[in-house]
Amino acid sequence: MDFQPGTCPMTVQQLMDEYFIENRAKLLDIAAFLDRLDRGMNQSSSGDFRLKAFREALQVLCSKKPGRVKQIQMVFSDPTEEPLEKLDQKSACGAYDRWKLEEQ
Repeated sequence: MDFQPGTCPMTVQQLMDEYFIENRAKLLDIAAFLDRLDRGMNQSSSGDFRLKAFREALQVLCSKKPGRVKQIQMVFSDPTEEPLEKLDQKSACGAYDRWKLEEQ
């Protein structure tokens, strides 16, 4: 098989045949999640940092820039390098609240 380093060895047609249905289902799941948020009783969650990060990640997803996986991972990641003195919560929440400092 002859392919360039850093590229996928499968053709676009092979990728579509193999993964389209799976990823179509994922998009429908995301659409359902967003619809549930829209119908939620408490509309004040629009300021939730996780939703802000999620919407930012969707913008990255829709861009045509290469490296979307890394860019989206960085949207959710904590960029700080200094360890915390103590945990500020009991479990992970899936996104870093970088807006917290702007609000203070």
